[in-house]
Amino acid sequence: MDTRYGDVEVSLTDHVATVEIQRPPNNFFDTNLIRSLADAFEALDAEHDCRASVLAAQGKHFCAGANFHTGQAERDLRNVESGNPLYAEAVRLFACKKPIVGAIQGAAIGGGFGLALVPDFRVVCPQTRFSANFTKLGFHPGFGLTHTLPRLIGEQRANLMFYTGRRIGGEEAYAWGMGDVLTEQSEVRSTALALATEIAESAPLAVQSVRATMRGALAAAIKQATDHEFKEQHWLQKTEDHKEGVKAVAERRPGNFVGR
Repeated sequence: MDTRYGDVEVSLTDHVATVEIQRPPNNFFDTNLIRSLADAFEALDAEHDCRASVLAAQGKHFCAGANFHTGQAERDLRNVESGNPLYAEAVRLFACKKPIVGAIQGAAIGGGFGLALVPDFRVVCPQTRFSANFTKLGFHPGFGLTHTLPRLIGEQRANLMFYTGRRIGGEEAYAWGMGDVLTEQSEVRSTALALATEIAESAPLAVQSVRATMRGALAAAIKQATDHEFKEQHWLQKTEDHKEGVKAVAERRPGNFVGR
């Protein structure tokens, strides 16, 4: 089985699917990419031979966030009444039924960090970097991170990441519980495949049943979180600080924020 969904390629071998994002080197995301991922994982839910998946990406970074230079991220925020189409696709991702292992070989930044928290487990390396850099952009966290990150590492560490926007390397991420396996960069994908294969060796219906119990109403919680995140992002998008934050991050300098 080899199938494409936009910039996402899916292959299936021995009950384990590899879902690969193919926008190297940075794998910037947009609504189309998240929709393609949701389509791919929903198709794998319906595929009897698939028992677990690996979410991976080509290139240096897993997902370096949104590319603000295209203007798509800003367009998605224009109509607060109709909602953000990106987040509708994110909810679909969190609603998928079969276990996923993330192979996080480089940066997972902003919404890319949110995407990295969709999988049940993450394989990381010293070169992995996680950052919820939204406040550096004069912005509010999104992609459900206000729900998923505290659930994973606790409210206090999540607040530290949200307020400062600091980057957390792979070794610290592993110590905090954001990474479940720490390995060398060259071994990230093979290690993720090995973990997915170990999961696939268990009875598939039992695994899905346990996963549904443990995750609970996660998709509904993500919907509630992203609805709130979107409203906050919508008004912050109009501030001077957001415009300055986008420019400052692009120019790799501290923002000159004025609180307006």
